[in-house]
Amino acid sequence: MKHYEKSIVLWSIFLVIFTANANAQTATITGNITDKTGQIIPFASVRIDESGKGTVANVAGKFMLQHNAGKYTLIISSIGYITDKQKVTLTKGQLLTYNIKLESDSKALNEVSVSGKRNDQNGLRRLNDVENMAIYAGKKNEVVVLGGINANLATNNARQIYAKVPGVNIVENDAAGVQLGIATRGLNPNRTTEFNTRQNGYDISADPIGYPESYYTPPTEAIDRIEIVRGAASLQYGTQFGGLLNFQFKKGNPDKKIEFVSRQTGGSYGLFNSFNSVGGQIGKLNYYAFFTHKQGDGWRQNTNFNVNTGYASLAYQLSEKLKIGAELTSMSYLMQQPGGLTDTQFNKNPQASYRNRNWFQAKWNVPVVTLDYQVDERTKFNIRAYGLIAERGSIGNIINPIKDRTDSTQRRQLTYDNYNNFGTEARLLHRYALFGKKASFLVGLRYYQGNTQRQQGTGFKANDANFNFPNPKKLDEFDYRFPSYNAAIFLENVWWLNEKISITPGVRYEYINSNSDGYSYDEVTNQTFVGKQQNIRQFPLFGIGVNYAINSQSELYFNISQNYSPVNYSDILVRTPNFQVDPNLKDVTGFNADLGFRGNYKHWLNYDVSAYYLDYNNRIGIIRIASADGLEVVRYRTNVGRSRSIGVETFGELNFSKIARQNPKNEVSLFGSFAYTDAAYTEAINPLLKTLIVGKQVEYAPKTIIRTGLTFQRKTFRTTVQFARTSQQFTDAYNSPQTADGLVGEIPMYWLMDLTANYNLNKIDIGLSINNLTNNHYFTRRALGFPGPGIIPADARSIALTVGLKL
Repeated sequence: MKHYEKSIVLWSIFLVIFTANANAQTATITGNITDKTGQIIPFASVRIDESGKGTVANVAGKFMLQHNAGKYTLIISSIGYITDKQKVTLTKGQLLTYNIKLESDSKALNEVSVSGKRNDQNGLRRLNDVENMAIYAGKKNEVVVLGGINANLATNNARQIYAKVPGVNIVENDAAGVQLGIATRGLNPNRTTEFNTRQNGYDISADPIGYPESYYTPPTEAIDRIEIVRGAASLQYGTQFGGLLNFQFKKGNPDKKIEFVSRQTGGSYGLFNSFNSVGGQIGKLNYYAFFTHKQGDGWRQNTNFNVNTGYASLAYQLSEKLKIGAELTSMSYLMQQPGGLTDTQFNKNPQASYRNRNWFQAKWNVPVVTLDYQVDERTKFNIRAYGLIAERGSIGNIINPIKDRTDSTQRRQLTYDNYNNFGTEARLLHRYALFGKKASFLVGLRYYQGNTQRQQGTGFKANDANFNFPNPKKLDEFDYRFPSYNAAIFLENVWWLNEKISITPGVRYEYINSNSDGYSYDEVTNQTFVGKQQNIRQFPLFGIGVNYAINSQSELYFNISQNYSPVNYSDILVRTPNFQVDPNLKDVTGFNADLGFRGNYKHWLNYDVSAYYLDYNNRIGIIRIASADGLEVVRYRTNVGRSRSIGVETFGELNFSKIARQNPKNEVSLFGSFAYTDAAYTEAINPLLKTLIVGKQVEYAPKTIIRTGLTFQRKTFRTTVQFARTSQQFTDAYNSPQTADGLVGEIPMYWLMDLTANYNLNKIDIGLSINNLTNNHYFTRRALGFPGPGIIPADARSIALTVGLKL
């Protein structure tokens, strides 16, 4: 007997005893609701038609309803399924048990809100047209299901986790995956600034309006899935050209009161990672919590890290229609960073470090409250309110590529930020009929208030991780606050013209109010400058998508949506001797367009082939100017011109075992993702730059990114060999050749191989990962500021062994 059937039987016995003693005048109906394939349908509506009395099934699809004796009609409904009606005759003290199977509504097939692994093929699926209080019809998207992929989860290995998402360019800030840096379509991957980065649907970046860098990366071992929606996400999620990157955490196991998971990982260069979680379902309460600790010494000299992350969530079904929840995330880490190298130093010894006084720290706290309300069987409402109380700091030898290449006893420069943000977002999703055709309407409201304080000045001269200012009341560089306010309303509507074609227009109206208030000190003139600035903008964004279902397994999709990216005001005042920022930066505008064909064929071929066009106006880039004394060349960040990216993004996966119709316990599959990007400057804002940048390749925009892998699975053993290749890319708008200081120049083509293997033995999991199997020396970043200057080498070959236990 299956677990669910045993649970129903035990539950039924309990209810017989309970109802006999509690209320002998009523009858009790219990049941389990699934679709025709046996997939659980959570939160379905169950009611008696004649009286209107009803209930809502729980996350496991189970329900219980007590009612007076008599003859009635039992109605079971859920969005995306055909309503089921059953005649029931109830007698006093009677217990009736139903196993109800709902049939998908073919006219709203793509509208179903999916739970679990439906359509998941080896760790990748697509979002449905309407899912999780959002509309995705006609949008380029991927969902990485972590339980279905072979990857080194303990180190958040990005090239393995995102291997099946074509075009992901990766900056490797560290080997442990503490800071994620990814982008697509020729956008800047540094700290994932070009994505609207969220966790469980709410913001987790430092300040989405003023400073969208992500210093907190959710631990992959706790993630259920990662949702990626390209530039068309702008209408529902706001600014950033890269689109949406949403990390969805696991929830408590609905079939257990308590489930405990522990995973311990040891690896090369002192790596130790301990992940421990507990979760379950107690009555109407679902809970999940985890704590993870990570530490290591790193491959390069003067490297170490210590990371602690905790998370807890509670969700309580307060009534048939109302569910409330609360979440809390807390993360802190301290890293010693070894600094940058010149090309000569890298070629001689990429493991070397000439700085032992560089430290970086971050602390992240994110409290959240949620409310979900099922207005009726066609209408849902939810609200998410969250805060961010966070800080980050860096301290190191003042960054001058010529004078201070190595550490000395000279002063260190300290930069410290504090973030105090608040945001709330409310959404209403309604299904209705328009001219007799199925339609779904989404309207949302967002309010966000950010307050960033950035301070920079002289720190203590010692070698330790001291993030205090010697004279905090009067800094010798600057002290600024950046209040920001954002309000938005967005609307999208998907309308099925027939069973094959849907059209999805949308609009978003933004209000952005950015401010700066503080002072800066000029040590040359010995003067203090007080600055106060405000920039208010209001504007609409428009977009439209079209979807054509060729059959139930494949579709054509098209979308074009406007994008917008506000100036990073908190970055304007960063001053180092070799890197300056234009105080008159303009906001970036443009659009994304996608045309693609995706689906699967007989469950042995999964594919998505698409072309895109990205227009990026007022692009912010790096040019070279002379320093104030005329003795050095300064890198200057300013609006340089307009660029466009044209390319293709393709993914395919073949399951050879299903082609041969072999035993599904023994599977062999081959996947490949390929992206071609032609990202070039088409216009220059300054006529003097025209001959220097027009026609040049956009920085951090490799022409090709290829990832492919072969997976073999036999029963509970699974292994994957993966190959990745990223072509040459440049680090400035001039496409400059390498310079003596290592600050600019090309990032040469590099390729890598990884091996992962996992074996499950009852309640024990064993995993082995070998990263950079061929021990290649390469790098993905040239740092202008901290912790540079120069090349930041990536790690050599490393090995990690994981032992996990689930109880």
